[in-house]
Parts: sequence; C-alpha cells; structure tokens
Amino acid sequence: MPPGPEPTFSVVVAAYQAESTVSEAVKSALQQTYPALEVIVCDDGSTDGTADALTSFGDAITVIRQDNRGESAAKNRAVGQARGDYVVVLDADDVFLPRRLEALAWLATRHPDLDVLVTDAVVEADGEPMRRAYHPGWPFPTTDQRAAILDRNFVLGLCAVRRRVWVDAGGFDPQLAYAADWEFWQRLIFRGSRVGLVDEPLARYRLTRGTLSSHRIHLVQARLEVLSRAGRWDSLSPEERAVLTWAIGRERRNLAHRMANESLDRGGWPARREFAKIVLGRGFGLRTRLGALFAVASPALAARRRRGRADGMVEIGAGLRVR
Repeated sequence: MPPGPEPTFSVVVAAYQAESTVSEAVKSALQQTYPALEVIVCDDGSTDGTADALTSFGDAITVIRQDNRGESAAKNRAVGQARGDYVVVLDADDVFLPRRLEALAWLATRHPDLDVLVTDAVVEADGEPMRRAYHPGWPFPTTDQRAAILDRNFVLGLCAVRRRVWVDAGGFDPQLAYAADWEFWQRLIFRGSRVGLVDEPLARYRLTRGTLSSHRIHLVQARLEVLSRAGRWDSLSPEERAVLTWAIGRERRNLAHRMANESLDRGGWPARREFAKIVLGRGFGLRTRLGALFAVASPALAARRRRGRADGMVEIGAGLRVR
C-alpha cells in the first residue's frame, strides 16, 4: 500500500471541574514535536477555576463553553469544531509525551487504511507509574478486531480518529454515562474501521485510586447495556455471537459479585443472600465460590477483608484493574 499524505491533527479536550489538571494536559498538546493543527477544549459547565486556567493560553487554543451535558457531549461538541484530518482525544487529567503526535502521524502515513490510531501509555495511579496500558494480560489485537472489541475495550481512549469517520458515525452516545467509548469503538469497527497501534508508551494515563469505587455497579450495568446493543446487530457472525454471549455472561457474573460486595456494607442477611447467589450460581470459579461461602458464613470478616483489598485498587476498563 502506498504511503498516505501527512495528516493534520485536532486535539480535543473535554474539561469539567479540571482546574488542577487541564493546564498540564493542554501544555502537553501544545508542546508536540509534530504540531497539532489546533487544540480545542470544551469546558462542560465547570464552576471551579477551569475557565481561568484555559484563559491563560490565549489564542493558542480554542475554548468552547457549554452548560454541563456530560463528557460525551463535550467531546462531540469539540469534534464538531475541528478541522484536522484526525481528532485526537486528550482527557483533561492525562498528558501526551512530546513525540506522541509524531508517532501517530508516522502510523497514519504508513497505514492510510487505518481510521483509529493509538499508542501505548504508562498507567499512573496517584502519580505513581504502575505499568504500560498494553501488556501480555491486556494485548492489542491485530487480527479479528470485530470479535476482540466485543470481548473487551482494547482501544485506549487517548486515540486519534479520522474526523469524517467520527462525524459519520455520530460520535459518542450522550445517553451512556459510562462505557460510551467502548460502544463507539464497537460501532466504528463494525462499520469497517480498523485500529492500529504504535507500541511505545507516549502518554501518561493518570488515575486516582478509588476513582470509580462509588460507581462500579453503574459501570458494569453500562457495559451490559453496550453488549445488549451489540446483540441487535444483524451483521454478527455465529463466532462473534459466541464471543458476545461469553462477554455478557462475564459481565453478569461481575455485576453479581459487585452487588454482593456492596451488600457487605449492610451486613447480615442482605449480604448472606447476595453471596449465596454466587455460591449457587453458574459460571463462577472455585476461588470466587469459596470467597462467597466465606462471606455467607461471616459477612463482618468478609467486609473487613474487602476494605483491605480495595485500598489502592484502580479500575481502568472492562474488568481491568491495577494496584
């Protein structure tokens, strides 16, 4: 395949209550060795000092302000103002390393058939580097990406997407408070897009320990909704439907486990009832059943052990956690 033309990039940032992080994120976009065509920030109704932080950049960036409508709507709004060949997502609490756009441009010119481009990243928890985003336990699939995206969200959110492809597909669904990115990548891939990776850690993917601890049940419920939507597609092959069925079963077990863990806060019979469902349920492994049996016998001790294990746990994606 002949190389494609050098691409232009519009970096898009959705910012909400991001006064402590957005400046560093924007600076990282402006300090690229391969300059962005533009940096567009959508301030999604922030009431803290986010607006002041953005004003300090003057004409170097484009700032859009709107009432709070959620991250998906803010990203879509920024993309709607973009002019680049690709839009590159940068979350307001993450950072690009200086050569990230250069690497994405290298990939785009050598593989003009790709619509979605990613690089690896260093995952940080409270500023402490933990590991790379892609690793043997969470690989990047180079073949059969249709089945892979049904199984798990392998697309790192800090990706570049061909702008016309984003717009034609309709962008993120604002109705999904969680897992909207996974649903969007599924739509893109099943519309024919392919994803490519530069296997170098060229971003800092920064998380806070316990960031999603209060939303874990809602997160799994959203993943089940995403998988349910995928099940309505007529284009699924029998093999893909088998992957989808397995993924739905995994997330249902995940939901049961999380609901049981949440019930430990109430203790007593509510906790025993939820963990009994795991002991008697289908598809759970022996270790999970034994842990559930322990919780049935002593919810108080199980709650104490859960609190100790939860300290320092960070959730990254569909079923992926690090300490």
